[in-house]
Amino acid sequence: MRIKTFIILLFIISIYSVSAQKGYSVDLDIKTEPGEKITLNETAIGLTVFGSVNEKTKIKNTFKYRNLAIRYGIENYDLQNQLSQFKGFENSLEVSHQLTEKTKLNFEIKPTANFQDNFNVDDVTLFGGLEISHSLNSDNKISVGVKRTNLFGQAEILPTFSFYHRINTNAYLEVGFPNSVISYSNSIRNKFSVTNNFNGNYYNLDQPRVLTDMNTGTKVSFSQMTSAIEYERNMDTNWFVSLKGGYNFNKNYTLKNNNEVSTFDFNINNGYLFNIGIKYKH
Repeated sequence: MRIKTFIILLFIISIYSVSAQKGYSVDLDIKTEPGEKITLNETAIGLTVFGSVNEKTKIKNTFKYRNLAIRYGIENYDLQNQLSQFKGFENSLEVSHQLTEKTKLNFEIKPTANFQDNFNVDDVTLFGGLEISHSLNSDNKISVGVKRTNLFGQAEILPTFSFYHRINTNAYLEVGFPNSVISYSNSIRNKFSVTNNFNGNYYNLDQPRVLTDMNTGTKVSFSQMTSAIEYERNMDTNWFVSLKGGYNFNKNYTLKNNNEVSTFDFNINNGYLFNIGIKYKH
């Protein structure tokens, strides 16, 4: 209980710890993943504040709310009425500190709460990690780290790495795990990107779903690898609009028990995704 109370306090402390921040942004994203059997619709809204504590230390705090709605097709899974809506909160506090001229330490602490309808203290989980970034020269940079994350639909500790290369003043390439991107800007108002990332989440159920005498589901788990093309347009000084279209590979939607063992597989198909985002940045 003490650990859970501490994690909850981080939601509050991390927000007030950014009082020295000098900028903020508000963003709204609406995403749909249509499918023959199951369609996922997610709405997310986030508030980010950022700035510098001193010459060597930068800080960013993001609070985000997600609402996931699931629409089932004609096939009746006998659970669809109970498994149609999920909610989540997360607060990500990121601190970067310049250790030397070429080496930077990045630290993240991210308490989250993912649940079905009723929030419970047991829904709170602590994620985050450490990363070291080193500049090889003015155009190349490597980063390695370790994070506790839910990329594959469950809480686990995973390594992270990336290699960044600036192609020219308008384009850059970053290859790694879990995210890779090629980005190009033909002006200060347009940015085009090709991305590939691993992503996932899980939500605790209000009540365990008893499937058989031996199988009980206590959470739903989602995971996939997403390849997409993105376009961001700077409408004016403060407003941005983004469009994203892509495809989800190795898509999974399962029920799991408390031991992270899959007890029911919805056999969701791979499929397309479409996302529209609006951001105000000050």
